[in-house]
Order: sequence, then structure tokens, then C-alpha cells
Amino acid sequence: MLQGKHIVLGVTGSIAAYKIASLASMLKKRGADVTVIMTSNATNFINPITFETLTGNKCLVDTFDRNFQYSVEHVSLAKQTDVFLVAPASANVIAKAACGIADDMLTTTLLACECPKIVAPAMNTRMYKNPIVQNNIKILQNYGMEVITPATGYLACGDTGEGKMPEPELLLEYIIKALQPKDMEGLKVLVTAGPTREKIDPVRYISNHSTGKMGYAIARAAMMRGAEVTLVSGKTAIAPPAGVHTIDVESAQDMAEAVKECAAKQDIIIKAAAVADYRPKSVAEQKVKKKDGDMSIELERTEDILGYLGAHKQPGQFLCGFSMETENMIANSRAKLERKNLDLIVANNLKQQGAGFGTDTNIVTLLSKEDTIQLSIMSKEEVADELLNYIMKQKPGQK
Repeated sequence: MLQGKHIVLGVTGSIAAYKIASLASMLKKRGADVTVIMTSNATNFINPITFETLTGNKCLVDTFDRNFQYSVEHVSLAKQTDVFLVAPASANVIAKAACGIADDMLTTTLLACECPKIVAPAMNTRMYKNPIVQNNIKILQNYGMEVITPATGYLACGDTGEGKMPEPELLLEYIIKALQPKDMEGLKVLVTAGPTREKIDPVRYISNHSTGKMGYAIARAAMMRGAEVTLVSGKTAIAPPAGVHTIDVESAQDMAEAVKECAAKQDIIIKAAAVADYRPKSVAEQKVKKKDGDMSIELERTEDILGYLGAHKQPGQFLCGFSMETENMIANSRAKLERKNLDLIVANNLKQQGAGFGTDTNIVTLLSKEDTIQLSIMSKEEVADELLNYIMKQKPGQK
């Protein structure tokens, strides 16, 4: 996604400027061509040589610097820029950008750029909440710039509150998102992910080996392509993707209730969660003590969430399920496709190396009434994109 892309980082006078060195390095390692523009105030916090060493490009500060190959620098740079990120963005630079003031290299180039522009405010909490700053942020948003909400935490001034610049990893996500085609804009997507836990007693539960990696990759990919994404997730060790509305659940019943509540409004539903088929018929109020001899637990069926969705599918809604098998993968998955009124099922075999729970890769077959598409081994992120590519060809959301 970043290979060969030209990213401009605008750095202003804030203590958070040091974090942009990490971001510049991340972008460069991913194949991007990175140029850093600094305000003169920013050079008091980090030396331009740092960015030149990391990017291999001259760090621009002075609009009238004569030590470069002649061109109208801010114009030529603006023409080749794919994404312009201002981070950290001070209240001063936000105000100038909102008013179209171009009195230094950073603001001049920003005004000349026609590419996607992202602004990451970083300042004292009181400054950030000042109505003037908030109004300037709204002006930038009205002009089509994406403004990243600051993090909340301990600030350099000693205060605690909003105004902290997000970490470089999150800024990188916003840059990648800006480069993605927005073919899913206007669509609402529901994704389920992870395992469920069915309580035996206050200490123990029944679960499975799902890590949620596949579902999270799908939710992130849909968000990157412009969709409004809701992720209903069982307990995982993965941080929810930025920009995705996440609903945390524990049991199959919790997941059923969460899915039912929002299903009717969705254009696309992708059920990637590994939901328990059975749960203990009764849950002990106290810890079940160990005794001599064997023990048995009576189980009862959980609700069939996918079956419910198939029976209540809305006009124009696209419903996709997952099928994890250990034998007769195609036959079992096709039967599930028909039985549950699905538009697509993603089948994989747990016994196949490179597929299944906990891996970073997957090997899947996309099955619909018309198609059988076998994908080669891919990262789960690549599988997510291929899945969404297929779904978008079916024109979901058209009632």
C-alpha cells in the first residue's frame, strides 16, 4: 500500500515532535518516499538532521532556502504528494490552515496540496478545548481534512486530559486509510470475531482456540475502504482497530443479543466469530470442587446466530458466514450455505498447514451458489481484502 507513495509529514512546535521520527522510519521501511517539513519552532524540539537521516530526503524549513535544485519547491512538492499529515499540529498552525494563511514552508505547501490531508492536534488541554481552536478544527473538517481526535493522558505541561498526540502506530493507520480506495463508503458492515466463553462456574468456562485475527482483519479492511464498521467481539488479546465501533461480548448469548440489535441496519454481515454450539445447562454459583471419580457436565444448544440472520435477512443485505472444518470441507460448507440462507461462506480446513486458529496466514475457499474460488495461502489481511473484493462485486446494499 505504501510502496512508492510520497508522504509529506508537517511537524510543528510541540514536544510531541520527537514521535514523528518513529513514524518517518515506519513509513520508510514500508517503501514510502517521505519528506518532512518543519516550522522553525519545531526545530527547537528535534533537529532536521534526524529526519534527513531517517528519510534520505532534505528536511524543509525555510521557504526561501537556496540550497536545493531550483523549482518552486512548495508547488512541485504538492504535485507529487499522496498524503499530507500535519503531526503534531499546534493551535497556531491549525488556525493558519483554517484561515488559508501561508507564511512558511509548511502552511504554503499544505495550501498548495490537493491530496488527502490529515491533522493530528497536540497541545495543552485548555488550549484544545478553547472554542476558537474547536471552531478552527471544524473549519478544517468542513474543507475535507481529517482531524484525528487527540488521546487523553498525562501531558508535558503536567496536566492530564485531552490534547496528547496519538502514538505513531495510529498515525500510520490513518495514512494507510487515506490511500485506500473508498469503494465501501456509505455501507454499514457488521463483523463478528473471536471466541465465546460459556461459564461452568465462577472460575471455569468452555471456549475454543479462536484468536479473532481473521475477524479483526476484516473489520479493519472494511473500515479502511470507507465503511461504517461495527465489530462484535469475544475476548481476544488484539486491540480493536481504530475507527471501528467495537462491542465486547463474552458468551454466545451475549453475541446473539448484540448482533440482533444492530443486524437489520447493516448492508453487509460477516460472521467470522467462533461461537460455541453448546453451553452448560446450569452454571454453578460456587466453584465446583474436585471429587474422586469422573465428572460430567450436561450441555444445551446455544442459539444459532447465523441461522437467525439467514431467516431474517433484509432486502439487499449480504450475509457471509465462516466454516471451519476438519473433513469434507466443501460438502459440509455448501450444506451450511444452503441451510442458513447465506450469500457466501468462507471455508477452511483446520488441519491444513497455514490455516486455522492463531496463525497469521489462512487458506480459504469462497463458496457461493455460483462460485467456488480457492485462494492460495495469504496473510489474513490479504484474505480480508480478497473477501471484500468478492462481496463488493455482488453490489451489496442495493434494495
